[in-house]
Amino acid sequence: MNARLVAELRQSIQDCTERGLSIASKWSSELYYAIPSNKRDAFISEAFATFSTSTPARSRSPRPSLSFADPSPASSAALCIPVTPGNQTHLPSHFPDVCNQETELETQDEAALFAARAFMTAKEFTRVEFTVKNCKSAKARFIYVYSCFLAAERKAQRDWYRQNNTRGQPPVPINRLLTTLLDMVKGATDPWLLFLKAVFLSRLNRREEAIESIIGSISGYHWNWSVWTLLCNCVGDGDELTALLPLLPLPATHPLILMFQIRTMNELHSPSENELAMCDRLLGDDCFRDSAWVMSLRACALYHLHDFGQAEKQFEKILAIAPHRIDDIDVYSNILYVTDNRLKLSRLAHEFLELDKDRPEVCCLVGNHYSLRAEHEKAVKYFRRATELDRTYLSAWTLMGHEYVEMKNSHAAIEAYRRAVDVNRKDYRAWYGLGQAYELLSMHRYALYYYQHATALRPYDVRLWQAQGACYEEIGRLKEAVECLKRALLGADPRETTIHMKLAKLHEELEDQAEAAAYHRRVVEICRIEERPVQDYAKSSIFVARHNMVIVGGDLLLAKDYLERVANSNAEEVAQASDWLKKLKSVLITRPAIPITDETSDF
Repeated sequence: MNARLVAELRQSIQDCTERGLSIASKWSSELYYAIPSNKRDAFISEAFATFSTSTPARSRSPRPSLSFADPSPASSAALCIPVTPGNQTHLPSHFPDVCNQETELETQDEAALFAARAFMTAKEFTRVEFTVKNCKSAKARFIYVYSCFLAAERKAQRDWYRQNNTRGQPPVPINRLLTTLLDMVKGATDPWLLFLKAVFLSRLNRREEAIESIIGSISGYHWNWSVWTLLCNCVGDGDELTALLPLLPLPATHPLILMFQIRTMNELHSPSENELAMCDRLLGDDCFRDSAWVMSLRACALYHLHDFGQAEKQFEKILAIAPHRIDDIDVYSNILYVTDNRLKLSRLAHEFLELDKDRPEVCCLVGNHYSLRAEHEKAVKYFRRATELDRTYLSAWTLMGHEYVEMKNSHAAIEAYRRAVDVNRKDYRAWYGLGQAYELLSMHRYALYYYQHATALRPYDVRLWQAQGACYEEIGRLKEAVECLKRALLGADPRETTIHMKLAKLHEELEDQAEAAAYHRRVVEICRIEERPVQDYAKSSIFVARHNMVIVGGDLLLAKDYLERVANSNAEEVAQASDWLKKLKSVLITRPAIPITDETSDF
């Protein structure tokens, strides 16, 4: 961080607030507050000293802030597009005379902007439209188009809820004025209007054009977090993110680039150690040391990496410095649910239910609390409440589906998972849930289709490959099942034996005894290294021994060792092992045992 970046961040609080982007303003405020106070004050003093001896880029006349308490439209529909070079838009420079002219226009529009502020706070969007319709400043133009969009969104949601539980209800509300709104910002060069243009284009599924407008908006104004959030929603996978980063008009080490990359990888459920290192850099003494927002990014990355212990510690640290912070509390509840921490989850649910019972994250937290207590009906009630508060709240739809699966209500589970997919087609959990629901109905070909979608989104998840393999086995396609389980082994724990046992069984059914013996032998080796009881690998030991006895050139000494170990144990297979030992003695008489070294062994 340096004086210029801190000054830009500070200015963004006012700029976003004046334009009604409350989420972006909140984000800027949190980061600014997280900078250590001594460094923040020093940076601001340095910035003002620099400003007083140079020509300002824009007017800093002391004018009151205009705040509009309405959500930013950054949470648009999820997008997945191929990113190609050449999308970057270069905006014309804003010369001092242009800035002065804009300042004069804003001064003329001041009364209208004050009135618009009052109407927007009261959510009277049509009055905002009427008030600033004839204003000339770019700020007023943005507020006019934005209020038109919010009014249209509210009407679309009202029409959608009116059709609730009817066959004609579309999956999501349909804003029929998007094309008209897009025409309003056609040819815009102002970075704020380019942001709105990107929102409209993304909602119309014109994603390449949306990204072009987003990059143009970022080029003109860096610190509008809503435009970065929208860009995050436009990225379909890690490869697209890699292709997009060089197109952004900021260096790779800029804090905004780091935060965007971490946030995007978290949204894709595929962060890595690289993203954790970026979080640590942002939390350093030179950046946002005490930022609960950046800490939350790190906690979510640890959660997606399945490092639940460290993720829990990170959330505890967040609550220590921001005890009333509700953002991402649902992720913390997921961690406590997975780790079966009933006491802490119960305490957290009661505390936050008193704090704000009408936040969807809190409803999700309480739903997890009841789910862990196996009170599935109550859990569904709170997850449904979360979706009523925010129909785009993905976690609630997915968790509701999980509860219906627990209740063996497959049809209701399928409906909940489909709603989750409608909200965000990039979330593998909803696709995986659909596969599980259809598997409960013994519709394995349907389940396979959804498991394949989930695997495409999360190609290194062992569970997804195992689920695919199970479906292929059920429909009799054993070779495909083997390939899926082999793929699962690439990401599995090296000490894992379940997948090896399953592969051995499939090869037995395919009458490939040599491959089956190889996997059984691997099971024996892992269990012996781990010093597990003989019962865990007795069957595999007998299979390997029997195979070596019947093939030409088999390792009879290995077979003898395996059989004796089982025969001298308390495993159920003792009698079977003893019988094979007797047969082995006769084989040894007719065929001398020749040890087989690792270099000559096929296994």
